[in-house]
Order: sequence, then C-alpha cells, then structure tokens
Amino acid sequence: MPASLAPVFEPGFFSSSPVHVALIVGGVVAAVSGVVGTFTVMRGQAFAGHSLADIGTAGGSAAFLIGISPLYGFVAMNLIAAGVMEMIGIRRPRGRDLATGIVLGAALGLAALFLYWDTTHSSTTGATINVLFGSIFELPSSLVPVSVVATGIVLLSYRPLLLSSLSPELASARGVPVRLVGIGYLVALAVAVSLSAVTIGAILSTALLIGPAATALRLTKRAGMAMVIAAAIGVAATWLGVLLAYDSYDWTTGHGWPVSFFVVTLVFAFYLVTDLSVGRLAGRRRLR
Repeated sequence: MPASLAPVFEPGFFSSSPVHVALIVGGVVAAVSGVVGTFTVMRGQAFAGHSLADIGTAGGSAAFLIGISPLYGFVAMNLIAAGVMEMIGIRRPRGRDLATGIVLGAALGLAALFLYWDTTHSSTTGATINVLFGSIFELPSSLVPVSVVATGIVLLSYRPLLLSSLSPELASARGVPVRLVGIGYLVALAVAVSLSAVTIGAILSTALLIGPAATALRLTKRAGMAMVIAAAIGVAATWLGVLLAYDSYDWTTGHGWPVSFFVVTLVFAFYLVTDLSVGRLAGRRRLR
C-alpha cells in the first residue's frame, strides 16, 4: 500500500474477507434503501418506514429463537405488517398513521417477549445486539438476490408508482390500479427496511432509508435523478462507515466503534451540508 494511503486505510483493510462482504453487500443494501426511500419520502410514509424497522425486530428476534437467519424473520414480519396496515387504513393519512401505530404497538410487545426468550431460553449469544444494531461484517451473500426483489418492484412499476405518489386521484382517473401499486410499493418497502435492519440494525435502519432520499430530493425534484443520488449517498455513507469502523480498532484498545454509528452520522452530515447549501443558494436568489 502506498505510504500516502496508510493513515487512511489501516493494514489488512483490503485483504479482509469480512470487509469485502461488508462493502459489497452493504453497498447493495444501501443502494436499494436509497431507491425505495425516494418514494417513501415522496409518498409521505417515513413513519411507516420507521415503524416497519421496529416491527421487524419481532421477526428478527423470533428467527434467532428458532435458529434461522434473522433476515427471513425481518422480511416475513414486515410483509405481514405491511399487509395488515394496508387492510386497516394505509390509503388515507389519518388511517395510515392509526393502522401503523396499532401494528407497531403489537409488534413491539412480541419483540420484547422474543428478545427475552432469546436471552433466557436460547443458547444463541448476541441476539439482542444483532437484531437492534445489525452485524455488517457478518452479512450473508443471500442478501443480494433479496435486494433485487425490492429494486425490481420499484423499477417495473416506476411510472404508475410515480404518478400515484404525486397525485393518487389523477392516477386513478388515468386507470392506474392505485391500490395494487401501493401494495407492491409496501412489499418493496418491507424488504428494503428488512435489509437495512440486518445491515445497520433495526434501531438505526430508518436513517439509511430516509436520510439519503431526503438529501437527494433537496438537490433535485426529478424522481429518477433523486433515486440515483440517494443510492450514491447511501453507498458512500456505508463504505465510509465500514472504513472508519475498521480504523477505529486502533483508536482504542482493540474495541472498534460500531459501523452503524458512522453510517448514521455520515448520512446526517450529508443532509445537513446539503440543506445548508441549498438554503443559502435559495437565499441568494431571492436577494437578486
């Protein structure tokens, strides 16, 4: 490694297999979160996205309890939750929040029970930490095909999804099956939230879903371009987070800082810098 890069990339970074997995799979998950998150922000369903992250903890903790991959538990629970929210009022803002709150409360109760059983009746160690904070250095490669599902739904239904997000009434008048499109979007959202929860944890996964998308929509109003920018921001934050977490092992006595902390901090920093820059630019234009 060139001497100029040594202070940035600690020895072993490029040869570490867990780092390779974290960069590849984590980057794919971040890109998917950016794509799906763009429509989450446009549709005003950030609360639903945040709630699904918390709801998924019930599935993730149950998966640990029965000895399968937490990803399957997150996806299964979030798909069930998304279906229930759709049935009891997801279409209207007031009904949407009510349905989300009801399902969230029930799921958190189950998550508390399953996490308790994980710690008292299971031989599996670290279940609580993995469910709540993720484990990006131990991600399975099976996350990649699951990521394709969420991205494929968004891309295949891009035009009707965009129209129904901007104006459901106009979309319905033009013959767009608004409810069917909404269900498809909720499936993509459930999968994306599950992927980000496994990557950086259920508690912080909303940041990867909402932060890059909100930043991108401050820079452009074009949905397609916003998706690309959001994906790029998510990947950049994830890769930099992995690098900083790896380097942090030398900052203390062998205890590195969590990747999720760095990813969320970088996402927030990107949004803050963008918001301040766009605000100043808009102010200057008004003064002219």
